[in-house]
Amino acid sequence: MRRAHWGRGEIERYRDKKLRMVVKYAYDNSRFYHERFRKAGVRPEDVKTVSDLNKLPIIRKEDIVENLKDVVSVEYDIAKLRVQRTSGSTGRPLYVYMTQAENEFRKAKHLRAQIILGQKPWHKWVTITSPLHFAETTRLQKILKFYSVTPISVFDDVKKQVSEIQKLKPDVIDGYSNSLLLLAKEVEKLGIDDVRPKFLVSGAELISPPSRSYIEKVFEAPLYDQYATVEFERIAWQCREKAEYHIDADSVIVQFVDENGEEVAPGERGEIVCTSLCNFAMPFIRYALDDVGIPSEKTECPCGISFPLMKLIEGRKTSLLSFSNGKVLAPLALMLAVWTFKYYDLIDLFRVVQTTRNKLIFKLKLRDKAFNEEEIKQELETHVRRELKLKVEDVDIDVEFVKDIPLDGSGKFKIVISEVAD
Repeated sequence: MRRAHWGRGEIERYRDKKLRMVVKYAYDNSRFYHERFRKAGVRPEDVKTVSDLNKLPIIRKEDIVENLKDVVSVEYDIAKLRVQRTSGSTGRPLYVYMTQAENEFRKAKHLRAQIILGQKPWHKWVTITSPLHFAETTRLQKILKFYSVTPISVFDDVKKQVSEIQKLKPDVIDGYSNSLLLLAKEVEKLGIDDVRPKFLVSGAELISPPSRSYIEKVFEAPLYDQYATVEFERIAWQCREKAEYHIDADSVIVQFVDENGEEVAPGERGEIVCTSLCNFAMPFIRYALDDVGIPSEKTECPCGISFPLMKLIEGRKTSLLSFSNGKVLAPLALMLAVWTFKYYDLIDLFRVVQTTRNKLIFKLKLRDKAFNEEEIKQELETHVRRELKLKVEDVDIDVEFVKDIPLDGSGKFKIVISEVAD
């Protein structure tokens, strides 16, 4: 907790010290990193500060998956380490190994932001998540009810989720962003007024500002967003200012790089590349997350916390949509086009699917079927073409009205999907 209130200079000195420890350990104990360092002509003593990280190659998920046993430290028996895995939504799942101590540190780090937001040890806490993460609460936490979280499956029918939450009366609710949106819709639909958490925490998916406001209105509580991955646990989070995201700079180094691997300037978009300062059993050094973010131009936050800031997370780099005319769109651009549509309030859920390099399908689930679908279809196509500069001869746009839009296999609600192979 205290490091969150250190001055910037103290944070940087601590971060650089931890970086030197991680780099030396990985060089000495991970066959994979030893070989990567050797090929780059870099020895541990060459990496003294964050700027020196740029001497090292960027590592990608497939590098880790294909060399997993060589990545894990030779000091550990992989069979005796704790393991978590990614959902595999971008291909093969990645297994992340850690010691018990590292696992407990990850949990403590996750709690820090929520404690800063006001969560108390005795508060009832519910998370709507994948069953993959159900085992992440320790037995001792459950017995003592000390920051103990009750998981609810994201795959459960939303009516069942609401019923369980009504019984529990949680002080804190967290979950995938769109799961919270669906929950809010059901709570309002049923006229429930006795679910009043102190705050909500969202993550995993982008959600529109109007939808965030809607969730806050239904639950009469603030909603704070967080950015986390299985590899690093939580990376960045919103404080009570609810503006930009504080990076957990005492446990992870976040760099934003262009297509050449060079760091971008504050305010510019870049691929997110992270280095863990607390993973030793399975180091992650200059690991590309395939996500796109923006380093903040601000150096201070009104909340007083000195951790550096980052702006909006734009989603996966690999999910960019490429068209036959050479145009490339980020998923966020398509979402914004719908969020700014004049009839957006009539849309309950939507999904955009790229089926070919010159075709987009907008799937809409309407709140009220009494409205003229043909009018909505024509107006949406016109709006999208105007906002995204998509010519009729270049991109075919179709609008389909559906009864429901399913979650993906990991329990997340993916808004933009490309079925086009790279």
